[in-house]
Amino acid sequence: MKQELVSVLAGNAFAMGDAQGDMEAHPCAPIGLFSFDTRFLSHWVLTVDGERLQSLSRDDLTYFETRFVLVPGAASHYVDADVSVIRHRCLDEGFHEQLTVLNHSAEPADFTVRMEIGSDFADTAEIRHPGPRRPTATADPQRGELRIRHRRGRFTRETCVSSTAPVDVDQRGMTFRIRIEPNGAWRTDLHVSMVIQGAGERDLRADIDSHREQVRRTMRDDLARWCDQAPELVADRKPLAAAYGQALTDLAALRYTPLAYAEPVPVGGLPWAMTLYGRDALFTCLETLPFTPELTPATLRMLALAQGGQLDDYHDEEPGKILGELRYGEAAAFDDEPTALYYGAADTTPLFVVLLDEYERWTGDADLVRELRHPARMALDWMTEYGDPYGDGYLRYQPRNTTNGVANQTWRNSPEAIVDRHGVVPGYPRATCELQGYAYDARIRGARLAREFWDDPEYAERLEADAARLRERFNHDFWLPQRGYYALAVTPDGKPVDALTSAVGHLLWSGIVEPERADSLAAHLCGPDLFTGWGVRTYADGQRPYNPVGAHLGAVWPSDNAFVAAGLRRYGYDDEAARITAGVFAMAETLGGSVPEVIAGYPRRLTKYPVQLPAAGRPQSWASGGLLMLLATMLGLRPCADNLLVNPVIPAGYGRIELLDVPGRWGRTDAYGRDRDSGRRKRGGQGEGARRAA
Repeated sequence: MKQELVSVLAGNAFAMGDAQGDMEAHPCAPIGLFSFDTRFLSHWVLTVDGERLQSLSRDDLTYFETRFVLVPGAASHYVDADVSVIRHRCLDEGFHEQLTVLNHSAEPADFTVRMEIGSDFADTAEIRHPGPRRPTATADPQRGELRIRHRRGRFTRETCVSSTAPVDVDQRGMTFRIRIEPNGAWRTDLHVSMVIQGAGERDLRADIDSHREQVRRTMRDDLARWCDQAPELVADRKPLAAAYGQALTDLAALRYTPLAYAEPVPVGGLPWAMTLYGRDALFTCLETLPFTPELTPATLRMLALAQGGQLDDYHDEEPGKILGELRYGEAAAFDDEPTALYYGAADTTPLFVVLLDEYERWTGDADLVRELRHPARMALDWMTEYGDPYGDGYLRYQPRNTTNGVANQTWRNSPEAIVDRHGVVPGYPRATCELQGYAYDARIRGARLAREFWDDPEYAERLEADAARLRERFNHDFWLPQRGYYALAVTPDGKPVDALTSAVGHLLWSGIVEPERADSLAAHLCGPDLFTGWGVRTYADGQRPYNPVGAHLGAVWPSDNAFVAAGLRRYGYDDEAARITAGVFAMAETLGGSVPEVIAGYPRRLTKYPVQLPAAGRPQSWASGGLLMLLATMLGLRPCADNLLVNPVIPAGYGRIELLDVPGRWGRTDAYGRDRDSGRRKRGGQGEGARRAA
């Protein structure tokens, strides 16, 4: 679609429409009002005297609130417009739109204001081809209310639209016939309730009309509190501070409560991933621990609650496996898609253990480690009992669901993502390299938890022995000495899948790489085949499948780069990490606003500007979190007992950076850094001298 799309979001609900605020269903984009994977409005079009409106300006107030200023007619009529419309839109637990019509003439004027309303109740999984539903629409003129309802068995969804001004209601919308005095105004508030009914037709969502203003104030207060609790960034480079503030706001927006008694967890992102994805949530929490550690306990508890407990081929479930995706729509409810609870991810399970350990290192929250002992041990045991079908120590995946399961169960989850440099697809079960890194790291960290918190030294010794064997075998089987990097994967018969990818950076992050091989990996990651100037490509140039607009075959992901840069710093490649960090921040600063999930992998010298991909989500939790992780990597933040170690490597041109009130087990402390061109290079807050009261 050529026209700009404008969205407001809150939790896992969002409304997306055009630059005028109208929403008309389109097969190429999830346009409309969505909540819990259902489209509650597919048609929401405003006219005045039968004319569509054109935009004069738009003011995005917060992530959940925006305002349009509109006039009727074509652009040539703007200068003569006698009427204008202010459309103020807000999304909280419901959808609200205030319409204000202004008469700019010296005479009274009569207008017919019409809102066309419709809903197809499409599932987010079927936007391209919505199912043949037949919703029923009921108009109630006396109450000024229109109800549109869809029912399939016990699955019931209803859209209820009401007005605060007198209105003529029909089954296709609302009509206001109004008279406005000279230089006067007319106003109405339209409220849209998204009703999800359970057994006995009980509304599972609270009716908030009576306290909607309080809800809105609470959301504003929550955003202010969220930003206040995060560390304050003071930077000579002003666009860096702007990118940081936007990332924090995006993370605040992308939180929802999956269960009534749960705490907020991060959703994947707008528009296709507005639900809990285990992988996205785990990566986001790992990225944001120095900034918003409160995301992690709720995420770990939620994933532990939904942990696999049985063998279920359709949902790819196995005992101990950590959730991949949680959906609420009609397709999930009736198992048309296996997404109600889907476990088609091989990396979420080791990453669960990695996050639990890393969270304790930052916060000292031993109680959570003890609380989640059983789920963590189930996750560790899954890697051996189900994740290692050949018994050779390698973590592998093979979809149990061969009908509509996910073919590649890593973050590179597109069907064509795992191929060798000639485009040959390996067979199942697939052992990708980054999975081995995550499994190694999880065992090392699980051993620490077992020894220090679970009082089980024998289990710790077993995990450490398994990790040592995995590391030794991995460095023998995956290393390609003639090419100087690790294979993307090995086939079931042990043949290397010899593609060069950004996955080697994740291996550095996990610590599975032998130190003497890190130099070659760093050279590849910052060489022209992988590094674009905006960041590291997923798949290197010079290989047959390479495609700069292929999501996992050559595009650049900020989240991927965050772990690559952290891995480089872990092995002492500070200049290379700074180069990648500067590239990603340059992309974010150039584009402005929310950082996109992925951009094209064209060389920076060729395009001069980051090339965005139409299907890329924006905002995305792990992309926004990736910027925070890159900032932490730039400053070299690392917890060590009750101290925060700071070892800054600031890219040239960034000047001085101060991160104030970094939360952790030390309370609050500050971190400082300067680039090499600004004189003194390092100054960090460590130990008692830099600790501040929380």
